[in-house]
Amino acid sequence: MSQYANSRRTHPAGTRTAEPTPADIRRWRQYLADERAEAAVYRDLAQNREGEEREILLALAEAEGRHEAHWLELLGEHAQKSRPASLRSQLLGFLARHFGSVFVLALAQRAEGRSPYAMDPNATDAMAADEQIHEEVVRGLATRGRNRLAGTFRAAVFGANDGLVSNLSLVMGMAASGVASSVVLLSGVAGLLAGAMSMAAGEFVSVRSQRELLAATKPTQITLAAAPKLDIEHNELLLVYLARGMSHEAAEHRVAERIGMLSCDCDPSLSLHPELPDADDEHEAVGTAWGAALSSFCFFASGAVVPILPFLFGLTGVPALVVAAVLVGMALLVTGGIVGLLSGTSPLSRGLRQLAIGLGAAAVTYLLGLAFGTVVG
Repeated sequence: MSQYANSRRTHPAGTRTAEPTPADIRRWRQYLADERAEAAVYRDLAQNREGEEREILLALAEAEGRHEAHWLELLGEHAQKSRPASLRSQLLGFLARHFGSVFVLALAQRAEGRSPYAMDPNATDAMAADEQIHEEVVRGLATRGRNRLAGTFRAAVFGANDGLVSNLSLVMGMAASGVASSVVLLSGVAGLLAGAMSMAAGEFVSVRSQRELLAATKPTQITLAAAPKLDIEHNELLLVYLARGMSHEAAEHRVAERIGMLSCDCDPSLSLHPELPDADDEHEAVGTAWGAALSSFCFFASGAVVPILPFLFGLTGVPALVVAAVLVGMALLVTGGIVGLLSGTSPLSRGLRQLAIGLGAAAVTYLLGLAFGTVVG
């Protein structure tokens, strides 16, 4: 008997004194299929990882296997007839096999956080607790991936949304003012090029400045070269370590090591090494300036071209504006959903929020265009 069977809740519906109902059997089969699918997801993800991350993913797969054993035991002979995994689990499996990206971990985080075991009397308290812990484990793994793409991804998402909203607003405002469709198209192209260049330049300067700021705060190795030449009685090496945040005791110990008064590592806890270069890239979450600039340019342009597509294909007037608004709305839903996935929140709510903000800005600009056209006319 499994460890989960031994700790089964003492709930009337959680005992096997009565034959399970058809509804129980269907629910247990679904749980069984989903546990198998989730274990496969973690094993597939582990194939593309190494070291600690691989071990963590395999441990999660093993835990899902223990949950699977619980439902197999409850089902007994009824386990012979299997059910397909839920669409969510099947999607996770497909993405894990073919991509293995941070998006899969973000989806898995949401799946673990929405586990029904806490409310199901046939699941054990240990299983419900496992799912809560699994959510935090997957959150930690997903955070590593988010940090790796944070800088470039931020520039890409902001660039795409800025292109969609700003150029749709520009096109609708120009069209509402009563100018010819050719002028609207020309304005949209100009807005695309000007906005893309502006975004690229702004992101380049922003990221480069942030990296330079971080680099300026990193300790140098000047103490290694200067220490042997310092006056033992009068030197400011102690001030260096105090300024870096070390305690007075630790700073004095470090000074003694640096000027050669200590030949042994008397107290390893005081032997901090702020001068040594870190193995990890401190700027990983910031991204590179060129990467951010290129992403901003490309994604702003890809977003800004959407509102002018109807005009490029010959549509004019209100039909062109309606098609542009629909296309931009669909794009905003997609970009908002992606942000929701990566942040571990609801893709639908984030998509609808992006849609409301974008179309709201365009509607305001359209009304201002109408007013401007009326005044000028």
